[in-house]
Amino acid sequence: MDAQGRGRAENIDPADQWVLNPDTGDYELRLSPSTGQGPSTVPGPRRAASRQGSRGRSTPGRDRQRPRPGERDERREVPGQRRRRVKEPEPATSGRRKQKPKKSAGKKVMVWTGGTLAFLLVTGCVGGYLYYQHLNDNITSINDDGAGTGGFSKDRAINILVVGTDKRSGDGNKGYGDEGSAGHADTTILLHVSKDRTNATALSIPRDMITDIPDCPTTMEDGSTKVIQGTKNARFNESLGQNERTPSCTMRTVTKITGIKLDHFMVADFNAVKTLSSAVGGVDVCLAKDIDDPKSHLKLPKGEHTLAGEKALAFVRTRHAVGNGGDLSRIELQQQFLSSLMRKLKSSDTLTNPKKMFNLAEAGTKALAVDSTIADIMKLRDLGMELGKLDMKNLTFATVPVVDNPNEKVHTTVVLNPAKADPLFAMMRADQSLTEVKKKEKKEKAAVAARLKGPKADPSDVRVDIFNGSGKTGAAQATLTWLQNNEGVLKSSQQGNAPAVIKKTTLEYGPGQADQARRLAAIMGLPAAALKPGKSEENAQGLPAMKLTLGGDFAGAGVPIAPPKKAPEGIQKVEADKTVCAK
Repeated sequence: MDAQGRGRAENIDPADQWVLNPDTGDYELRLSPSTGQGPSTVPGPRRAASRQGSRGRSTPGRDRQRPRPGERDERREVPGQRRRRVKEPEPATSGRRKQKPKKSAGKKVMVWTGGTLAFLLVTGCVGGYLYYQHLNDNITSINDDGAGTGGFSKDRAINILVVGTDKRSGDGNKGYGDEGSAGHADTTILLHVSKDRTNATALSIPRDMITDIPDCPTTMEDGSTKVIQGTKNARFNESLGQNERTPSCTMRTVTKITGIKLDHFMVADFNAVKTLSSAVGGVDVCLAKDIDDPKSHLKLPKGEHTLAGEKALAFVRTRHAVGNGGDLSRIELQQQFLSSLMRKLKSSDTLTNPKKMFNLAEAGTKALAVDSTIADIMKLRDLGMELGKLDMKNLTFATVPVVDNPNEKVHTTVVLNPAKADPLFAMMRADQSLTEVKKKEKKEKAAVAARLKGPKADPSDVRVDIFNGSGKTGAAQATLTWLQNNEGVLKSSQQGNAPAVIKKTTLEYGPGQADQARRLAAIMGLPAAALKPGKSEENAQGLPAMKLTLGGDFAGAGVPIAPPKKAPEGIQKVEADKTVCAK
């Protein structure tokens, strides 16, 4: 890169000038003696900053100095080019995009998840500062219209929506048909990464699931805002592309379905699969039978294959030749492909190869369209570093549990299966892993957990006053009715609204009421942390009563507050560290 910048590189590939320093874990620019710079190795980003003036903050001589063995080099904590002033993104009011006005948001709202999810995992390795301005200019930004949290945080779980559409955008993709279509949310994955970064769940949402699409405030091309009216009992895939809906509307729809507030959305086009699979040298897949699908252009014999480019795209598009030929079978196939792609990305063969990393950065940023709150390569780098902490063996791909639509004679759509979906969503909201892994210890101390252990009073002996701190109208009365009519807790009363809205439900009890607290906790599914020993209070009759304050985690009378410990039986899932052959 340095040699080319001075006109002496000719056929030198910039990526070949970068090598991995095993001592620091950083890529560094190594110049050959022919460049006139001597045999020394110069850290790439600091050298680049020096050539551009470095804004008077560094000197080349100091940048080339190395610490003595065992001595910590404070200057290595942050690569030099990260000091450059980065142009702030334009305000959201300027429209859906911050660059090239000729490209509409609708045309860049696109397609398969492979490129996007893959790029996230390698951004931290690329380092963010390589080709910074060039990579930054590659990124397409789409307004999130306030549908998200405003940005991920390092001190909490991360939720990212990866959206794809069947729109045939990108070079070479018109031959797949539907050239004039506005596109749909054809492939959608909700990626949840745990707060402690020990595990993650990638939840696929079936495109043909019948659901309600909410009203969606949307920023239009001219910068004005418009509320796109919602639709009842529509296919999920209509949350994008149809009626001018953007990915922010898909974001709102997913939050309505799962109860999970999302941090970001990311979308990519068909070319993401083709270019990224080629950049890593192909993705390994396994077929349990021969596949011949003329609609996806995939024809392969059974066995193991390494796919790249058009073959890789054909693999993730095929559905007629696998499983029952439906969308759920294709989702499973795509999950297998993504698992293999991620294993390849995390392999040492990729992470120690500068040329592959450069190609991945180039392909990933060109394929990406992201929400406006993260449309900067440095922010993507920070996100990639967080996701890079994840161990692949603790990443689980799952699919929203559904059943055939009972309102159809010929089943072409599906509907949510609440019996399995609700516990699954509750686990994700509570940041619980779907894998059997040893996670970090719970914050609850052993003494807190012990509050649930011991004898339990009879429901008829439980005396409790119920306060509504959930912010949901009628929550206290609904709970009272359920406790009395369904659970036999007759000595209960509702006391209206609490002084303030609280996030977590609490149960305060005094001496001699521990057995009552344990019984009510068992009835309502309260976690140990909800039990607060203290002083008992007298109710309206002058009798000691526990105080139950419903919080924001209250989901309805009879719905357990604490999430289940295990995922429901029979849900479709694939563990990312295991190879599965497509059937």
